[in-house]
Amino acid sequence: MTNSEKVPVLNFNGDKYDINTLPEKVKDLLKAAKVADNQIKIQEDNLKLITIARQTITAQLQKELDSVETIS
Repeated sequence: MTNSEKVPVLNFNGDKYDINTLPEKVKDLLKAAKVADNQIKIQEDNLKLITIARQTITAQLQKELDSVETIS
């Protein structure tokens, strides 16, 4: 193996594993974990967008209420 052909390594709980030699079940679990991580990132991004939308709505609401008389 040349220096350019590095073995993919999984670091998990302080131990290192050669990914190429892992059982298929383990590889499937790694893929599932990656999908879960990606979904978390997507949901975090969605939450940021929703937060921005809420801030925009609040600002618009304030602007509209500026011309409405308040009650005591």
